[in-house]
Amino acid sequence: MTQRSIAVATVLLAAVVLGLVLFVGLPGLRRRTPVNVGPPPAAAAQAPQGRKIKAHLFYIADDGAHLTSVERDIAYGESAADQAREIISAQIAPVPAPIVSPVPTGTTLRAVFIAEGGNAYVDLSREVTAAHSGGTVGELLTVYAIVDALTVNLPAVTAVQVLVDGKEVDTLAGHVDLRRPLTRNLAWVQ
Repeated sequence: MTQRSIAVATVLLAAVVLGLVLFVGLPGLRRRTPVNVGPPPAAAAQAPQGRKIKAHLFYIADDGAHLTSVERDIAYGESAADQAREIISAQIAPVPAPIVSPVPTGTTLRAVFIAEGGNAYVDLSREVTAAHSGGTVGELLTVYAIVDALTVNLPAVTAVQVLVDGKEVDTLAGHVDLRRPLTRNLAWVQ
């Protein structure tokens, strides 16, 4: 097969899988109840005292198969790494109903590093894998909520690699290749 034939076959396969997800759904996504994402209640929207910035964070959209961007106030970080830490901490923090987070409950941020060249490394606790509901779309939403939160809000970050308990992982739940940094992908955002 030529490279073009392989590319066409890959696109067709992706279209079929996406069609099945949209029209049939995935059992893992049915357990979540996607809801309309509006602004968070006033008490939950407050960032720590001090200087704040507006950041776009990503949560599960009404259809359960996409992300939606919500602008929130978060604490200001003095350096790019400090700001990355604030953004990811806000992204993985528990959210009030009706917002649904794509990051498993109990996941904590262990560390964030930004290397020369714009690659960020986000080290999460093992709950991100152990408590993950699974499914291709669910895993894509978790991964790209983290990747897009940094690449959209920090021009210094061009790609993000997710680590678990300080180690590189192949995947979170068996579907998304995490062996290298991933670039922004807003195709999953409505």
